Amino acid sequence: MGEIASRGQLRLAYLRWAMVTVPLILLLGFVSARLYPAGAQNSWYAALTKPAATPPDLVFPIAWATIYILAGLAVAMILNARSAPRRVPALTLFVVQMLVNLAWSPLFFGLHQVGAAFILLCVLAVLVVGCIALFARIRVGAALLMLPYLAWLCYAGFVLYQIDRLNPNAQALVPSGASDQIIIN
Repeated sequence: MGEIASRGQLRLAYLRWAMVTVPLILLLGFVSARLYPAGAQNSWYAALTKPAATPPDLVFPIAWATIYILAGLAVAMILNARSAPRRVPALTLFVVQMLVNLAWSPLFFGLHQVGAAFILLCVLAVLVVGCIALFARIRVGAALLMLPYLAWLCYAGFVLYQIDRLNPNAQALVPSGASDQIIIN
């Protein structure tokens, strides 16, 4: 049957996708962020010299929750565009950028690798630009929903670059949990 779905049916299909993608992306982001304490809860991060442009700790969970919600809505639009010819590459690139995104917190907060975290953030920004470009060819609205993500990555990159410059020996500031030793006398 070659019936065309009504606008209401298409909207409901999109909402069904969004009811899966938004909570899933929020959950993945939450799990990645909880692998290692962040902000003031992380003694290593607290000991870093930070530039004046560093936002207060409260801003980070608000910003990332907003970004993850918008990204979930964007990917739901792409998932809902079943007949789009570039849908699979767009979804594949989205998954790759999401994996890179989820690797950032453990690299920075857990392994204390500021330089490597900066490079990973740059790679992530390039992947997000690619996602935006592919999404725009399928659904312009999906690409627009990804723009705050890119803006935050650019801002975070600026702050992270400054942190790297202000803390040349950042890895040695506070020993990681992996290097804790128990001395028995």
